[in-house]
Amino acid sequence: MAAADGAVELEGRIEQWRAYVRGWRRGSRADVATSERRLREEAARMVQAGLACDEAFLIALKRVGADDAPTRQFARDYAAQLWGDRTGPRAGALEARAGRAREALVAFGLALGAAAAVKVPALFGLELDAEQGFYARNLSLFVLPFLAGYFAWKRRLARRTVASLALAFAAAAAFANAYPFARGGSTEALTALHLPIALWLLVGIAYTGGRWSATAARMDFIRFTGELLIRFALLGLGGFVLIGLMALIFQTIGVDIEPVLEEWLLCCAAGAVLVAAWLVEAKPAALEGMAPVLARIFTPMFAAVLLLFLATLILTGRVIDIEREVLIAFDLLLVVVLGLLLYSTSARNPDAPPNIFDVATGVLLVSALLADALALSAIAARIGAFGFTPNRVAALGENVILLANLAWSAVLVARLLARRGAFGSLERLQTGYLDVYAAWAAIVAIVFPPLFGFI
Repeated sequence: MAAADGAVELEGRIEQWRAYVRGWRRGSRADVATSERRLREEAARMVQAGLACDEAFLIALKRVGADDAPTRQFARDYAAQLWGDRTGPRAGALEARAGRAREALVAFGLALGAAAAVKVPALFGLELDAEQGFYARNLSLFVLPFLAGYFAWKRRLARRTVASLALAFAAAAAFANAYPFARGGSTEALTALHLPIALWLLVGIAYTGGRWSATAARMDFIRFTGELLIRFALLGLGGFVLIGLMALIFQTIGVDIEPVLEEWLLCCAAGAVLVAAWLVEAKPAALEGMAPVLARIFTPMFAAVLLLFLATLILTGRVIDIEREVLIAFDLLLVVVLGLLLYSTSARNPDAPPNIFDVATGVLLVSALLADALALSAIAARIGAFGFTPNRVAALGENVILLANLAWSAVLVARLLARRGAFGSLERLQTGYLDVYAAWAAIVAIVFPPLFGFI
């Protein structure tokens, strides 16, 4: 009878865990099933060894959680609950509150560190107004190592992984500052634009707890990226309101504090990245919140805009004039399209049948594919007429990568709509392409400057 009661209790615990993990990362059912199988095996082994059901389940959670971030977080909550059951609800609540307070202190401490890092170069005479190129190249290095450090602490990464990440950041700093860039040159601008993309991969490795090879872990990181951008934007809006009010009230007493505010604005922005990350982590279930909702709202809108653009191009007979500003705008548009695809993918139930949003995604992909093909032809024509430059070669490579991704994604969406393919193929393609983007960004940031003579 006791064994039967224990089995029922264990089943209830596993159901709670399953609901929590699926709430954390919707759409990763295969990965959940693998973790659940391990969880059951470990718990059964502990029960057979003579442990009580709740203790066996906790040990199983910690063993599975070593390779699974959502399970690790659930284990902490469950341990706090279990402790509270044995010593009273107040003790359990205090333990959980202490853990949250400790995490907040670490996050805000690292935020202050990132803000201070922005000011360190000024101690050596490198002022922002005079050394804009230096700050542009190093801006991501002021922030992202602290963000990776936050996740390395929270995920309890192995020392070897932490050392590898530190070495990679140090190498990036060396490349960004050892090259003899021409002031205001093309290769310096390319390094400043592409180095953060490559370094974001290192943050992803820390965020996923060293499980970067798992599709579900990458999708979690994609969701986190979207929610981080949204919370950072909200913090920025609040900060600008605060700055405006401060300037206004100081004007009433004849004191102009705008120069001081401008001097510290970049420091505040660096710290805000860490605060935004902490806000996202404080509510894991929110990882499937705003970003996917916005993606579903704007996907049909962007599809309509691209269709209108292509129709206008055909009816007027005009060609795309690939100047530098136009090229940047075009690439940004295609990046937004891929972002919409990523976050629509992250929110979709993999077992759901094709729906109207899948149709809108397919239309968006085909429209973007045609627009990218036209842009590529214009870039190739400009290279043929005026020769190779760092900007043109970088743009050519980026558009080729985007074209391949858009084309294969369109094929997979078409197969999905025809009920001849699985949604998981599209998810694996998008998460796998993160390595491709990071690799190309690293090539542009590190190889292009010496290749083109640091011009």
